[in-house]
Amino acid sequence: MSTGVIKKVAGPLVIAEGMRDANMFDVVRVSNQRLIGEIIEMHGDEASIQVYEETSGLGPGEPVESMEVPMSVELGPGLITSIYDGIQRPLDDIMKISGNNLKRGVEVPSLKRDLKWEFVPTVKAGDEVESGDVIGTVQETVLVQQKIMVPYGIKGTVKEIRAGEFTVEEVVAVVETDNGEKELTLMQKWPVRRGRPYKKKLPPEMPLVTGQRVIDTFFPIAKGGVAAVPGPFGSGKTVIQHQLAKWAEADIVVYIGCGERGNEMTDVLNEFPELKDPKTGQPLMQRTVLIANTSDMPVAAREASIYTGITIAEYFRDMGYSVALMADSTSRWAEALREMSGRLEEMPGEEGYPAYLGSRLAQFYERAGHVTSLGKEGREGALSVIGAVSPPGGDTSEPVSQATLRIVKVFWGLDSELAYKRHFPAINWLNSYSLYLDDMEKWFNGEVASDWMAGRQKMMTLLQEEAELEEIVKMVGMDALSPTDRLKMEAARSIREDFLHQNSFHEVDTYTSLKKQHMMMQLVNAFYDRSAEALSNGASLQKLISMPVREQIGRFKYVTEDALDEEYKEVDENLNAEIASAFEKEDR
Repeated sequence: MSTGVIKKVAGPLVIAEGMRDANMFDVVRVSNQRLIGEIIEMHGDEASIQVYEETSGLGPGEPVESMEVPMSVELGPGLITSIYDGIQRPLDDIMKISGNNLKRGVEVPSLKRDLKWEFVPTVKAGDEVESGDVIGTVQETVLVQQKIMVPYGIKGTVKEIRAGEFTVEEVVAVVETDNGEKELTLMQKWPVRRGRPYKKKLPPEMPLVTGQRVIDTFFPIAKGGVAAVPGPFGSGKTVIQHQLAKWAEADIVVYIGCGERGNEMTDVLNEFPELKDPKTGQPLMQRTVLIANTSDMPVAAREASIYTGITIAEYFRDMGYSVALMADSTSRWAEALREMSGRLEEMPGEEGYPAYLGSRLAQFYERAGHVTSLGKEGREGALSVIGAVSPPGGDTSEPVSQATLRIVKVFWGLDSELAYKRHFPAINWLNSYSLYLDDMEKWFNGEVASDWMAGRQKMMTLLQEEAELEEIVKMVGMDALSPTDRLKMEAARSIREDFLHQNSFHEVDTYTSLKKQHMMMQLVNAFYDRSAEALSNGASLQKLISMPVREQIGRFKYVTEDALDEEYKEVDENLNAEIASAFEKEDR
Protein backbone atom coordinates (compact mmCIF):
# COMPACT_ATOMS: atom_id res chain seq x y z
CA MET A 1 0.00 0.00 0.00
CA SER A 2 1.45 3.35 -1.06
CA THR A 3 1.77 5.94 1.73
CA GLY A 4 3.05 9.49 1.63
CA VAL A 5 2.80 12.76 3.51
CA ILE A 6 0.96 16.03 2.85
CA LYS A 7 3.15 18.73 1.32
CA LYS A 8 0.57 21.45 0.62
CA VAL A 9 -3.14 22.11 1.21
CA ALA A 10 -5.13 24.51 -1.00
CA GLY A 11 -8.87 24.19 -0.36
CA PRO A 12 -10.10 20.85 -1.70
CA LEU A 13 -6.69 20.22 -3.34
CA VAL A 14 -4.03 18.39 -1.32
CA ILE A 15 -0.56 17.71 -2.71
CA ALA A 16 1.21 14.69 -1.18
CA GLU A 17 4.79 13.51 -1.74
CA GLY A 18 6.24 10.01 -1.51
CA MET A 19 3.38 8.53 -3.59
CA ARG A 20 5.51 6.96 -6.34
CA ASP A 21 3.63 3.62 -6.30
CA ALA A 22 0.15 5.19 -6.47
CA ASN A 23 -1.92 5.34 -9.68
CA MET A 24 -4.10 8.00 -11.29
CA PHE A 25 -7.70 8.04 -9.99
CA ASP A 26 -6.85 5.88 -6.97
CA VAL A 27 -8.91 6.51 -3.84
CA VAL A 28 -6.81 7.80 -0.95
CA ARG A 29 -7.36 8.45 2.74
CA VAL A 30 -5.95 11.81 3.76
CA SER A 31 -4.58 12.62 7.26
CA ASN A 32 -5.37 10.87 10.53
CA GLN A 33 -9.03 11.86 10.05
CA ARG A 34 -9.07 9.56 6.97
CA LEU A 35 -10.82 11.98 4.62
CA ILE A 36 -11.78 10.51 1.24
CA GLY A 37 -9.90 11.81 -1.79
CA GLU A 38 -8.97 10.84 -5.33
CA ILE A 39 -5.66 11.27 -7.18
CA ILE A 40 -6.22 13.52 -10.21
CA GLU A 41 -2.61 14.27 -11.23
CA MET A 42 0.82 12.63 -10.78
CA HIS A 43 4.21 14.36 -11.15
CA GLY A 44 7.05 12.02 -10.19
CA ASP A 45 6.32 11.01 -6.59
CA GLU A 46 3.97 13.96 -6.03
CA ALA A 47 0.24 13.31 -6.23
CA SER A 48 -2.43 16.02 -6.56
CA ILE A 49 -5.47 14.80 -4.62
CA GLN A 50 -9.04 16.06 -4.91
CA VAL A 51 -10.48 15.71 -1.40
CA TYR A 52 -14.23 15.13 -1.19
CA GLU A 53 -14.54 16.47 2.37
CA GLU A 54 -13.77 19.72 4.20
CA THR A 55 -9.95 20.14 4.45
CA SER A 56 -9.72 22.99 6.99
CA GLY A 57 -7.21 22.20 9.74
CA LEU A 58 -5.07 19.84 7.65
CA GLY A 59 -1.37 20.64 7.54
CA PRO A 60 1.89 19.44 5.96
CA GLY A 61 3.43 16.26 7.34
CA GLU A 62 0.15 14.39 7.92
CA PRO A 63 -0.08 10.88 6.38
CA VAL A 64 -1.76 10.02 3.08
CA GLU A 65 -2.60 6.40 2.29
CA SER A 66 -3.56 5.06 -1.15
CA MET A 67 -6.27 2.35 -1.19
CA GLU A 68 -4.94 1.20 -4.61
CA VAL A 69 -8.44 0.97 -6.12
CA PRO A 70 -10.19 3.53 -8.34
CA MET A 71 -13.22 5.46 -7.07
CA SER A 72 -15.97 2.82 -7.32
CA VAL A 73 -19.60 2.34 -6.39
CA GLU A 74 -21.17 -0.74 -4.83
CA LEU A 75 -23.94 -2.15 -6.99
CA GLY A 76 -26.42 -4.65 -5.59
CA PRO A 77 -29.66 -5.03 -3.59
CA GLY A 78 -30.31 -2.07 -1.32
CA LEU A 79 -29.76 0.73 -3.85
CA ILE A 80 -33.45 1.47 -4.45
CA THR A 81 -35.04 3.84 -1.88
CA SER A 82 -31.54 4.82 -0.65
CA ILE A 83 -30.37 8.40 -0.19
CA TYR A 84 -26.66 8.87 -0.81
CA ASP A 85 -24.23 11.76 -0.76
CA GLY A 86 -22.00 12.47 -3.78
CA ILE A 87 -19.60 9.61 -3.05
CA GLN A 88 -22.25 6.96 -2.32
CA ARG A 89 -22.25 7.15 1.45
CA PRO A 90 -25.76 6.41 2.79
CA LEU A 91 -26.95 9.54 4.60
CA ASP A 92 -29.26 7.65 6.96
CA ASP A 93 -26.36 5.52 8.27
CA ILE A 94 -24.06 8.55 8.62
CA MET A 95 -26.79 10.33 10.58
CA LYS A 96 -26.90 7.48 13.11
CA ILE A 97 -23.16 7.94 13.69
CA SER A 98 -22.72 11.70 13.49
CA GLY A 99 -26.13 13.26 14.07
CA ASN A 100 -27.63 15.92 11.82
CA ASN A 101 -24.30 17.42 10.73
CA LEU A 102 -21.94 15.40 8.58
CA LYS A 103 -18.72 14.67 10.41
CA ARG A 104 -15.50 14.30 8.45
CA GLY A 105 -13.88 10.97 7.73
CA VAL A 106 -16.98 8.88 8.48
CA GLU A 107 -16.56 5.41 6.99
CA VAL A 108 -19.79 3.51 6.27
CA PRO A 109 -20.42 0.86 3.61
CA SER A 110 -22.67 1.98 0.73
CA LEU A 111 -24.86 -1.13 0.86
CA LYS A 112 -26.06 -2.33 4.25
CA ARG A 113 -24.05 -5.37 5.34
CA ASP A 114 -26.55 -6.72 7.88
CA LEU A 115 -29.64 -6.93 5.63
CA LYS A 116 -30.50 -10.33 4.19
CA TRP A 117 -32.04 -10.66 0.71
CA GLU A 118 -34.05 -13.55 -0.69
CA PHE A 119 -32.02 -14.86 -3.67
CA VAL A 120 -33.80 -17.01 -6.29
CA PRO A 121 -31.36 -18.70 -8.73
CA THR A 122 -32.25 -18.79 -12.44
CA VAL A 123 -29.33 -21.03 -13.51
CA LYS A 124 -28.17 -24.39 -12.18
CA ALA A 125 -24.82 -26.10 -11.62
CA GLY A 126 -23.24 -27.11 -14.94
CA ASP A 127 -24.69 -24.15 -16.93
CA GLU A 128 -22.32 -22.04 -19.02
CA VAL A 129 -22.40 -18.32 -18.10
CA GLU A 130 -20.66 -15.18 -19.36
CA SER A 131 -20.43 -11.50 -18.35
CA GLY A 132 -23.89 -9.96 -18.07
CA ASP A 133 -25.82 -13.23 -17.74
CA VAL A 134 -28.47 -13.25 -14.99
CA ILE A 135 -27.77 -15.97 -12.40
CA GLY A 136 -30.72 -15.13 -10.15
CA THR A 137 -33.08 -12.45 -8.88
CA VAL A 138 -33.75 -10.53 -5.67
CA GLN A 139 -37.12 -8.81 -5.09
CA GLU A 140 -35.76 -5.52 -3.79
CA THR A 141 -38.97 -3.50 -3.45
CA VAL A 142 -42.57 -4.13 -4.46
CA LEU A 143 -41.80 -2.56 -7.85
CA VAL A 144 -38.21 -3.55 -8.56
CA GLN A 145 -36.84 -7.02 -9.08
CA GLN A 146 -33.08 -6.80 -9.13
CA LYS A 147 -31.31 -9.18 -11.51
CA ILE A 148 -28.01 -10.48 -10.19
CA MET A 149 -25.61 -10.51 -13.14
CA VAL A 150 -22.24 -12.16 -13.74
CA PRO A 151 -19.64 -9.40 -13.27
CA TYR A 152 -17.63 -8.11 -16.24
CA GLY A 153 -14.66 -10.29 -17.22
CA ILE A 154 -16.00 -13.60 -15.81
CA LYS A 155 -16.93 -16.48 -18.12
CA GLY A 156 -17.18 -20.19 -17.34
CA THR A 157 -19.31 -22.97 -15.89
CA VAL A 158 -21.45 -22.69 -12.75
CA LYS A 159 -19.92 -25.08 -10.22
CA GLU A 160 -22.40 -24.42 -7.42
CA ILE A 161 -25.28 -22.00 -6.75
CA ARG A 162 -27.41 -21.63 -3.64
CA ALA A 163 -30.92 -20.32 -2.98
CA GLY A 164 -31.99 -18.66 0.24
CA GLU A 165 -31.35 -15.50 2.23
CA PHE A 166 -27.95 -13.83 1.93
CA THR A 167 -26.24 -10.55 2.78
CA VAL A 168 -24.56 -8.67 -0.08
CA GLU A 169 -21.14 -10.07 0.89
CA GLU A 170 -22.02 -13.77 1.16
CA VAL A 171 -21.13 -16.08 -1.73
CA VAL A 172 -24.19 -17.22 -3.69
CA ALA A 173 -22.45 -18.95 -6.62
CA VAL A 174 -19.07 -20.28 -7.70
CA VAL A 175 -18.04 -20.16 -11.37
CA GLU A 176 -15.26 -22.34 -12.79
CA THR A 177 -13.27 -20.16 -15.23
CA ASP A 178 -10.01 -20.59 -17.16
CA ASN A 179 -8.28 -18.65 -14.36
CA GLY A 180 -9.62 -20.79 -11.52
CA GLU A 181 -12.76 -20.52 -9.42
CA LYS A 182 -14.53 -17.18 -9.00
CA GLU A 183 -16.94 -16.57 -6.12
CA LEU A 184 -19.98 -14.43 -6.92
CA THR A 185 -21.87 -12.34 -4.34
CA LEU A 186 -25.05 -10.29 -4.66
CA MET A 187 -22.88 -7.17 -4.91
CA GLN A 188 -20.37 -6.01 -7.50
CA LYS A 189 -18.18 -2.90 -7.71
CA TRP A 190 -17.62 -0.65 -10.69
CA PRO A 191 -15.26 2.35 -11.18
CA VAL A 192 -17.43 5.44 -11.62
CA ARG A 193 -15.38 7.18 -14.31
CA ARG A 194 -15.72 4.26 -16.73
CA GLY A 195 -18.97 3.59 -18.57
CA ARG A 196 -20.33 0.07 -18.08
CA PRO A 197 -19.85 -2.02 -21.25
CA TYR A 198 -22.67 -3.25 -23.50
CA LYS A 199 -22.98 -5.23 -26.72
CA LYS A 200 -24.52 -2.69 -29.03
CA LYS A 201 -26.04 0.79 -29.03
CA LEU A 202 -29.42 0.98 -30.75
CA PRO A 203 -30.82 3.95 -32.70
CA PRO A 204 -33.24 6.23 -30.77
CA GLU A 205 -36.55 5.46 -32.48
CA MET A 206 -39.03 5.36 -29.58
CA PRO A 207 -40.08 8.35 -27.50
CA LEU A 208 -39.82 8.48 -23.73
CA VAL A 209 -43.50 9.29 -23.14
CA THR A 210 -43.81 11.83 -20.33
CA GLY A 211 -47.48 12.85 -20.41
CA GLN A 212 -46.40 16.51 -20.69
CA ARG A 213 -47.98 17.87 -23.87
CA VAL A 214 -45.39 20.47 -24.79
CA ILE A 215 -42.70 17.77 -24.51
CA ASP A 216 -44.41 14.76 -26.12
CA THR A 217 -46.01 16.64 -29.00
CA PHE A 218 -43.56 19.43 -29.73
CA PHE A 219 -40.12 18.48 -28.40
CA PRO A 220 -40.04 14.74 -27.61
CA ILE A 221 -37.03 12.99 -26.10
CA ALA A 222 -36.15 9.48 -27.27
CA LYS A 223 -35.81 6.51 -24.93
CA GLY A 224 -32.09 6.53 -24.31
CA GLY A 225 -31.86 10.17 -25.38
CA VAL A 226 -30.41 13.25 -23.71
CA ALA A 227 -32.12 16.56 -23.01
CA ALA A 228 -31.07 19.85 -21.43
CA VAL A 229 -33.39 22.12 -19.44
CA PRO A 230 -31.70 25.50 -19.12
CA GLY A 231 -33.55 28.26 -17.41
CA PRO A 232 -33.16 31.18 -15.02
CA PHE A 233 -34.05 31.11 -11.35
CA GLY A 234 -37.76 30.52 -10.73
CA SER A 235 -38.64 29.33 -14.23
CA GLY A 236 -39.60 25.83 -13.11
CA LYS A 237 -36.60 23.52 -13.80
CA THR A 238 -37.16 21.52 -10.65
CA VAL A 239 -40.93 21.26 -11.23
CA ILE A 240 -40.30 19.84 -14.71
CA GLN A 241 -37.78 17.34 -13.35
CA HIS A 242 -40.25 16.24 -10.65
CA GLN A 243 -42.98 15.83 -13.30
CA LEU A 244 -40.67 13.72 -15.46
CA ALA A 245 -39.57 11.63 -12.48
CA LYS A 246 -43.24 11.00 -11.69
CA TRP A 247 -44.69 10.40 -15.13
CA ALA A 248 -41.96 9.44 -17.62
CA GLU A 249 -42.21 5.86 -18.88
CA ALA A 250 -39.22 4.72 -16.84
CA ASP A 251 -38.93 1.71 -14.54
CA ILE A 252 -36.24 3.32 -12.38
CA VAL A 253 -35.53 6.98 -11.55
CA VAL A 254 -32.11 8.20 -10.40
CA TYR A 255 -32.32 11.78 -9.11
CA ILE A 256 -29.04 13.65 -8.54
CA GLY A 257 -29.30 16.89 -6.59
CA CYS A 258 -25.90 18.24 -7.53
CA GLY A 259 -25.03 21.37 -5.59
CA GLU A 260 -28.66 22.43 -5.29
CA ARG A 261 -29.90 24.31 -2.23
CA GLY A 262 -30.54 22.14 0.79
CA ASN A 263 -34.20 23.20 0.99
CA GLU A 264 -34.77 22.08 -2.58
CA MET A 265 -33.38 18.62 -1.86
CA THR A 266 -35.48 18.50 1.32
CA ASP A 267 -38.56 19.04 -0.86
CA VAL A 268 -37.55 16.07 -3.01
CA LEU A 269 -36.88 13.91 0.06
CA ASN A 270 -40.23 14.83 1.59
CA GLU A 271 -42.26 14.62 -1.61
CA PHE A 272 -41.02 11.43 -3.24
CA PRO A 273 -41.96 9.04 -0.40
CA GLU A 274 -45.47 10.58 -0.38
CA LEU A 275 -45.96 10.66 -4.15
CA LYS A 276 -47.89 7.69 -5.45
CA ASP A 277 -46.48 5.96 -8.51
CA PRO A 278 -49.37 6.43 -10.98
CA LYS A 279 -48.89 3.04 -12.61
CA THR A 280 -48.87 0.91 -9.44
CA GLY A 281 -50.22 3.08 -6.61
CA GLN A 282 -47.03 2.45 -4.57
CA PRO A 283 -44.85 5.32 -3.25
CA LEU A 284 -42.59 6.67 -6.00
CA MET A 285 -39.61 6.12 -3.71
CA GLN A 286 -40.02 2.35 -4.32
CA ARG A 287 -38.30 2.78 -7.70
CA THR A 288 -36.04 5.76 -6.99
CA VAL A 289 -32.41 6.26 -5.98
CA LEU A 290 -31.59 9.73 -4.61
CA ILE A 291 -28.17 11.36 -4.53
CA ALA A 292 -28.33 14.44 -2.32
CA ASN A 293 -25.27 16.61 -2.71
CA THR A 294 -26.33 20.04 -1.48
CA SER A 295 -24.56 23.37 -1.94
CA ASP A 296 -23.22 23.42 1.64
CA MET A 297 -21.37 20.13 1.16
CA PRO A 298 -17.75 20.35 -0.09
CA VAL A 299 -17.58 21.57 -3.69
CA ALA A 300 -15.32 18.76 -4.92
CA ALA A 301 -17.86 16.05 -4.05
CA ARG A 302 -20.23 17.50 -6.67
CA GLU A 303 -17.81 16.37 -9.34
CA ALA A 304 -18.13 12.76 -8.17
CA SER A 305 -21.91 12.85 -7.63
CA ILE A 306 -22.73 12.96 -11.36
CA TYR A 307 -20.54 9.91 -12.05
CA THR A 308 -21.88 8.02 -9.03
CA GLY A 309 -25.45 8.59 -10.24
CA ILE A 310 -24.88 7.57 -13.85
CA THR A 311 -23.00 4.40 -12.86
CA ILE A 312 -25.94 3.31 -10.69
CA ALA A 313 -28.29 4.14 -13.59
CA GLU A 314 -26.18 2.07 -16.03
CA TYR A 315 -26.35 -0.89 -13.66
CA PHE A 316 -30.17 -0.92 -13.83
CA ARG A 317 -30.05 -0.32 -17.59
CA ASP A 318 -27.95 -3.49 -17.91
CA MET A 319 -30.77 -5.46 -16.27
CA GLY A 320 -33.04 -4.45 -19.15
CA TYR A 321 -34.87 -1.60 -17.41
CA SER A 322 -35.72 1.82 -18.80
CA VAL A 323 -33.97 4.31 -16.51
CA ALA A 324 -34.45 8.09 -16.31
CA LEU A 325 -31.64 10.09 -14.75
CA MET A 326 -32.28 13.66 -13.59
CA ALA A 327 -29.19 15.79 -12.94
CA ASP A 328 -30.07 19.00 -11.13
CA SER A 329 -27.90 20.84 -12.02
CA THR A 330 -24.86 20.36 -14.27
CA SER A 331 -23.92 24.05 -13.81
CA ARG A 332 -23.05 23.39 -10.16
CA TRP A 333 -21.00 20.38 -11.27
CA ALA A 334 -19.11 22.58 -13.75
CA GLU A 335 -18.39 24.99 -10.88
CA ALA A 336 -16.61 22.15 -9.08
CA LEU A 337 -14.50 21.54 -12.21
CA ARG A 338 -13.67 25.26 -12.35
CA GLU A 339 -12.68 25.30 -8.68
CA MET A 340 -10.31 22.33 -9.06
CA SER A 341 -8.88 23.60 -12.33
CA GLY A 342 -8.05 26.93 -10.65
CA ARG A 343 -6.38 25.16 -7.71
CA LEU A 344 -4.29 23.09 -10.13
CA GLU A 345 -3.23 26.35 -11.82
CA GLU A 346 -4.35 25.14 -15.25
CA MET A 347 -4.78 27.56 -18.15
CA PRO A 348 -8.41 28.76 -17.85
CA GLY A 349 -10.82 28.72 -20.76
CA GLU A 350 -13.86 30.95 -21.19
CA GLU A 351 -15.16 32.55 -17.95
CA GLY A 352 -12.55 30.66 -15.93
CA TYR A 353 -13.98 27.22 -16.74
CA PRO A 354 -11.35 24.64 -17.72
CA ALA A 355 -10.65 24.19 -21.43
CA TYR A 356 -11.81 20.56 -21.18
CA LEU A 357 -15.33 21.45 -19.91
CA GLY A 358 -16.98 20.40 -23.21
CA SER A 359 -15.27 17.01 -23.34
CA ARG A 360 -16.12 16.23 -19.69
CA LEU A 361 -19.77 17.07 -20.32
CA ALA A 362 -19.72 14.93 -23.47
CA GLN A 363 -18.22 11.98 -21.54
CA PHE A 364 -21.13 12.22 -19.10
CA TYR A 365 -23.94 12.55 -21.68
CA GLU A 366 -22.39 9.89 -23.96
CA ARG A 367 -23.18 7.30 -21.31
CA ALA A 368 -26.91 7.61 -22.04
CA GLY A 369 -28.39 5.38 -24.73
CA HIS A 370 -30.70 2.57 -25.75
CA VAL A 371 -28.50 -0.55 -25.68
CA THR A 372 -28.40 -4.31 -25.94
CA SER A 373 -26.68 -5.43 -22.75
CA LEU A 374 -23.97 -8.05 -22.34
CA GLY A 375 -25.03 -11.65 -21.82
CA LYS A 376 -26.51 -14.42 -23.94
CA GLU A 377 -30.14 -13.24 -23.80
CA GLY A 378 -29.26 -9.71 -24.99
CA ARG A 379 -31.69 -7.67 -22.87
CA GLU A 380 -32.60 -4.22 -24.13
CA GLY A 381 -32.28 -1.36 -21.67
CA ALA A 382 -32.43 2.41 -22.01
CA LEU A 383 -30.85 5.20 -20.01
CA SER A 384 -32.29 8.66 -20.70
CA VAL A 385 -30.50 11.66 -19.18
CA ILE A 386 -32.20 14.98 -18.45
CA GLY A 387 -29.76 17.63 -17.25
CA ALA A 388 -30.87 20.94 -15.79
CA VAL A 389 -28.57 23.90 -16.46
CA SER A 390 -28.73 27.03 -14.28
CA PRO A 391 -27.07 29.79 -16.31
CA PRO A 392 -26.37 32.92 -14.25
CA GLY A 393 -29.09 35.47 -15.01
CA GLY A 394 -30.71 33.05 -17.46
CA ASP A 395 -28.08 33.87 -20.09
CA THR A 396 -27.72 30.73 -22.24
CA SER A 397 -24.71 32.14 -24.09
CA GLU A 398 -22.49 31.21 -21.10
CA PRO A 399 -20.01 28.30 -21.49
CA VAL A 400 -21.88 25.50 -19.65
CA SER A 401 -25.12 26.03 -21.62
CA GLN A 402 -23.25 26.31 -24.91
CA ALA A 403 -21.11 23.22 -24.27
CA THR A 404 -24.27 21.29 -23.29
CA LEU A 405 -26.16 22.40 -26.40
CA ARG A 406 -23.38 21.11 -28.63
CA ILE A 407 -23.92 17.62 -27.15
CA VAL A 408 -27.61 17.13 -26.37
CA LYS A 409 -30.30 16.68 -28.98
CA VAL A 410 -33.24 18.14 -27.07
CA PHE A 411 -33.35 21.68 -25.75
CA TRP A 412 -36.26 22.71 -23.54
CA GLY A 413 -35.58 26.42 -23.11
CA LEU A 414 -37.38 27.74 -20.03
CA ASP A 415 -38.55 31.30 -20.12
CA SER A 416 -38.97 33.47 -17.03
CA GLU A 417 -41.50 35.67 -18.87
CA LEU A 418 -43.78 32.68 -19.40
CA ALA A 419 -43.26 31.63 -15.78
CA TYR A 420 -44.23 35.12 -14.54
CA LYS A 421 -47.37 34.90 -16.68
CA ARG A 422 -48.14 31.67 -14.79
CA HIS A 423 -47.76 29.63 -17.99
CA PHE A 424 -46.39 26.23 -16.94
CA PRO A 425 -44.49 24.31 -18.13
CA ALA A 426 -42.63 27.50 -19.10
CA ILE A 427 -40.90 25.89 -22.10
CA ASN A 428 -40.56 28.51 -24.83
CA TRP A 429 -41.89 26.94 -28.05
CA LEU A 430 -40.02 29.39 -30.29
CA ASN A 431 -36.47 28.61 -29.18
CA SER A 432 -36.74 24.98 -27.99
CA TYR A 433 -36.07 22.06 -30.31
CA SER A 434 -35.77 18.27 -30.56
CA LEU A 435 -33.45 16.64 -33.08
CA TYR A 436 -35.06 13.23 -32.49
CA LEU A 437 -38.23 14.18 -34.38
CA ASP A 438 -37.20 12.70 -37.74
CA ASP A 439 -36.14 9.40 -36.13
CA MET A 440 -39.43 9.11 -34.27
CA GLU A 441 -41.81 10.26 -37.01
CA LYS A 442 -42.43 6.65 -38.07
CA TRP A 443 -43.21 5.58 -34.48
CA PHE A 444 -45.67 8.43 -33.81
CA ASN A 445 -47.45 8.09 -37.16
CA GLY A 446 -47.61 4.30 -36.80
CA GLU A 447 -48.37 3.87 -33.08
CA VAL A 448 -50.52 6.93 -32.27
CA ALA A 449 -52.09 8.40 -35.42
CA SER A 450 -51.10 8.69 -39.06
CA ASP A 451 -51.56 12.47 -39.03
CA TRP A 452 -49.60 13.09 -35.80
CA MET A 453 -46.61 14.83 -37.40
CA ALA A 454 -48.81 16.82 -39.82
CA GLY A 455 -50.96 18.08 -36.90
CA ARG A 456 -47.87 19.02 -34.89
CA GLN A 457 -46.42 20.93 -37.83
CA LYS A 458 -49.69 22.83 -38.31
CA MET A 459 -49.64 23.98 -34.67
CA MET A 460 -45.96 24.98 -34.80
CA THR A 461 -46.57 27.03 -37.97
CA LEU A 462 -49.47 28.88 -36.32
CA LEU A 463 -47.36 29.71 -33.25
CA GLN A 464 -44.52 31.02 -35.41
CA GLU A 465 -46.91 33.12 -37.49
CA GLU A 466 -48.44 34.48 -34.28
CA ALA A 467 -44.99 35.69 -33.15
CA GLU A 468 -44.55 37.57 -36.44
CA LEU A 469 -48.07 39.06 -36.29
CA GLU A 470 -47.52 40.21 -32.70
CA GLU A 471 -44.73 42.48 -33.94
CA ILE A 472 -47.22 44.15 -36.30
CA VAL A 473 -49.87 44.42 -33.56
CA LYS A 474 -47.35 46.15 -31.27
CA MET A 475 -46.69 48.80 -33.94
CA VAL A 476 -50.12 49.45 -35.47
CA GLY A 477 -52.69 47.72 -33.26
CA MET A 478 -54.99 44.73 -33.70
CA ASP A 479 -57.44 46.58 -35.98
CA ALA A 480 -54.85 46.80 -38.75
CA LEU A 481 -54.84 43.00 -39.18
CA SER A 482 -56.96 41.29 -41.82
CA PRO A 483 -59.73 38.95 -40.57
CA THR A 484 -57.62 35.93 -41.67
CA ASP A 485 -54.67 37.12 -39.58
CA ARG A 486 -56.89 37.85 -36.58
CA LEU A 487 -58.25 34.31 -36.80
CA LYS A 488 -54.66 33.01 -36.81
CA MET A 489 -53.97 34.99 -33.62
CA GLU A 490 -57.06 33.47 -31.97
CA ALA A 491 -56.12 29.93 -33.05
CA ALA A 492 -52.57 30.40 -31.71
CA ARG A 493 -53.98 31.66 -28.40
CA SER A 494 -56.09 28.50 -28.24
CA ILE A 495 -52.95 26.36 -28.80
CA ARG A 496 -51.10 28.23 -26.05
CA GLU A 497 -53.87 28.29 -23.45
CA ASP A 498 -55.77 25.08 -24.18
CA PHE A 499 -52.98 22.77 -25.34
CA LEU A 500 -49.57 23.93 -24.08
CA HIS A 501 -50.63 25.19 -20.66
CA GLN A 502 -50.74 22.21 -18.27
CA ASN A 503 -51.49 22.17 -14.56
CA SER A 504 -49.14 19.76 -12.78
CA PHE A 505 -51.25 19.93 -9.59
CA HIS A 506 -54.55 18.99 -11.27
CA GLU A 507 -55.31 15.28 -10.88
CA VAL A 508 -56.41 14.83 -14.52
CA ASP A 509 -54.37 17.49 -16.31
CA THR A 510 -51.04 16.52 -14.72
CA TYR A 511 -50.68 13.61 -17.18
CA THR A 512 -52.06 13.39 -20.74
CA SER A 513 -51.91 10.14 -22.70
CA LEU A 514 -50.77 10.25 -26.34
CA LYS A 515 -54.30 9.38 -27.49
CA LYS A 516 -55.72 12.37 -25.62
CA GLN A 517 -52.91 14.64 -26.85
CA HIS A 518 -53.82 13.66 -30.41
CA MET A 519 -57.52 14.42 -29.82
CA MET A 520 -56.70 17.82 -28.32
CA MET A 521 -54.42 18.56 -31.27
CA GLN A 522 -57.21 17.63 -33.72
CA LEU A 523 -59.79 19.83 -31.95
CA VAL A 524 -57.53 22.88 -31.80
CA ASN A 525 -56.57 22.44 -35.47
CA ALA A 526 -60.17 21.75 -36.51
CA PHE A 527 -61.29 25.05 -34.96
CA TYR A 528 -58.79 26.94 -37.12
CA ASP A 529 -59.26 24.95 -40.36
CA ARG A 530 -63.08 25.05 -40.31
CA SER A 531 -63.23 28.67 -39.19
CA ALA A 532 -60.75 29.72 -41.91
CA GLU A 533 -62.91 27.98 -44.53
CA ALA A 534 -66.09 29.57 -43.16
CA LEU A 535 -64.41 32.97 -43.10
CA SER A 536 -63.43 32.71 -46.75
CA ASN A 537 -67.07 31.84 -47.53
CA GLY A 538 -68.33 34.99 -45.84
CA ALA A 539 -68.97 34.02 -42.19
CA SER A 540 -68.63 36.66 -39.49
CA LEU A 541 -65.22 36.72 -37.76
CA GLN A 542 -66.78 38.02 -34.53
CA LYS A 543 -69.20 35.09 -34.36
CA LEU A 544 -66.45 32.56 -35.12
CA ILE A 545 -64.23 33.95 -32.36
CA SER A 546 -67.03 34.03 -29.75
CA MET A 547 -68.40 30.50 -30.36
CA PRO A 548 -69.35 28.79 -27.04
CA VAL A 549 -67.69 25.56 -28.28
CA ARG A 550 -64.27 27.16 -27.75
CA GLU A 551 -64.85 26.90 -24.01
CA GLN A 552 -65.53 23.17 -24.50
CA ILE A 553 -62.28 22.74 -26.47
CA GLY A 554 -60.42 24.50 -23.66
CA ARG A 555 -61.96 22.24 -21.02
CA PHE A 556 -61.18 19.05 -22.95
CA LYS A 557 -57.88 18.75 -21.05
CA TYR A 558 -59.86 17.98 -17.85
CA VAL A 559 -61.77 15.06 -19.41
CA THR A 560 -60.88 11.68 -17.91
CA GLU A 561 -59.50 8.90 -20.13
CA ASP A 562 -62.68 6.78 -20.06
CA ALA A 563 -64.89 9.64 -21.33
CA LEU A 564 -62.61 10.83 -24.15
CA ASP A 565 -64.36 9.34 -27.21
CA GLU A 566 -67.82 10.46 -26.19
CA GLU A 567 -66.71 14.01 -25.30
CA TYR A 568 -64.63 14.32 -28.49
CA LYS A 569 -67.61 13.38 -30.64
CA GLU A 570 -69.82 15.91 -28.86
CA VAL A 571 -67.30 18.77 -29.19
CA ASP A 572 -66.75 17.94 -32.87
CA GLU A 573 -70.50 18.03 -33.60
CA ASN A 574 -70.96 21.28 -31.66
CA LEU A 575 -68.08 22.85 -33.60
CA ASN A 576 -69.70 22.01 -36.95
CA ALA A 577 -73.12 23.24 -35.78
CA GLU A 578 -71.81 26.55 -34.41
CA ILE A 579 -69.72 27.27 -37.51
CA ALA A 580 -72.84 26.67 -39.63
CA SER A 581 -74.82 29.08 -37.45
CA ALA A 582 -72.14 31.76 -37.99
CA PHE A 583 -73.50 32.03 -41.55
CA GLU A 584 -77.28 31.77 -40.93
CA LYS A 585 -77.74 34.85 -38.79
CA GLU A 586 -75.55 36.80 -41.18
CA ASP A 587 -77.95 36.03 -44.05
CA ARG A 588 -80.92 37.58 -42.26
